[in-house]
Amino acid sequence: MPDRKIFLPEDELPKQWYNITPDLPRPLPPFIDPATKEPGVGIVPRIFPKAIIAQELSQERWIDIPEEVREVYRLWRPTPLYRAINLEKALKTPAKIYYKYEGVSPAGSHKPNTAVPQAYYNMKEGTKRLTTETGAGQWGSALSFAAAMFGLKATVYMVRASFDQKPYRKMMMKAFGAECFASPSNRTEAGRKILKEDPNNRGSLGIAISEAVEDALVNEEEANYAIGSVFNHVLMHQTVEGLEAKKQLELVDDYPDVIYGCIGGGSSYSGLIWPFYYDKVAKKAPKETKFVATEATACPKVTKGQYIYDHGDTARITPLVPMHTLGHDFIPAPIHAGGLRYHGIAPTISILTQAKQMTTEAYNQIDVFDAAKLFIQTEGIIPAPEPSHAIKGAIDEALRCKQTGEAKTILFVLCGHGHFDMAAYDEYFSGNLKPYEYPTEKVAESMEKLRKLYPWLDSVNKKFINCEPV
Repeated sequence: MPDRKIFLPEDELPKQWYNITPDLPRPLPPFIDPATKEPGVGIVPRIFPKAIIAQELSQERWIDIPEEVREVYRLWRPTPLYRAINLEKALKTPAKIYYKYEGVSPAGSHKPNTAVPQAYYNMKEGTKRLTTETGAGQWGSALSFAAAMFGLKATVYMVRASFDQKPYRKMMMKAFGAECFASPSNRTEAGRKILKEDPNNRGSLGIAISEAVEDALVNEEEANYAIGSVFNHVLMHQTVEGLEAKKQLELVDDYPDVIYGCIGGGSSYSGLIWPFYYDKVAKKAPKETKFVATEATACPKVTKGQYIYDHGDTARITPLVPMHTLGHDFIPAPIHAGGLRYHGIAPTISILTQAKQMTTEAYNQIDVFDAAKLFIQTEGIIPAPEPSHAIKGAIDEALRCKQTGEAKTILFVLCGHGHFDMAAYDEYFSGNLKPYEYPTEKVAESMEKLRKLYPWLDSVNKKFINCEPV
């Protein structure tokens, strides 16, 4: 019988992060300052520490992990790699299914992998308080934990829909010493403006980002902003997942044919696939690995969105970012996969998608919870709604192997547990979930608004990301 759990000792904890930037199929397009219509980072230097900005722009392939960060990582890392033997049996598939389980962290997800270094670098440069947004609450919990580890305060703006759905997430943040507010709130100009127009607004990650960034700007003497996904440095910090997974698979003499993960902003999935992508470009991979991202049909930024410059936040405080987007004015349906409800995606994922180095599948939440139910009843772990999209993809792949007889090796990242998502499971088991699908015409409307806001956008888009107007 093969091992169900594959562990690494603490001395195998990675000493460097892998930065994909020098190995991308083409250079990353620059941010655009809408005031000048030219490359520029706008407010970024005012809200991030110098070390983080240096990592964001770095062309170095390997970046050392500070020993102080590795010491905190040791509280839960290396994380286990599981072989889903019971799931394989239930599916009657010849495929082997592995999952990298990040739910063992203090915050219950992969998010501390970047929260810890971000808190560390801010502490080193004298920051007293960190501000941030959170959707489902995983990132807010992680940053609250990380801030506590380095003696910082933390202020979290949580999307109101999730704030109401998941009350124990905000309790967790408070337990770590942070403060958490429902977004939109009356604490910021951005929040007050939105509430004036719509007092019952359920919030979005774009709105919460606007509030957190505004807070950091207004209080820049003491505060900086920390981001949980999308940016290069965040995804790079997450590569501890994939670097560990490669070593763990080596221990059982295996290598993935296909890797699945969910994408909200893209951090957990990128953290798993980047090191395997490096094997590919360095011609070290023993086989051709397929990379498949999974997203929600209620927020299909890659499968339905456009690759274009757009703001990362609703209030348009941030510079324009080159990414697949549904439009910065996107207000998501109140699905339970709160971490997937972001309108945009990491620029690196957009480039890999455009270069056909990865593909994306979108699933509705009923099919996703069906997959989660099977996983729970075979593997015994209750997954968060977000990685349940990856479980759905892995199950579909395993069933295809059943039909073809292929004995593929399937790997996915289980980026967090669902212990704070019981309200979601209650709705599922009660038959109250709806299979939301975001209308294509809504995307077209948002793109039309974006182009009216910036009539010069298509020329900039064509110049820097070679994307013809749609």
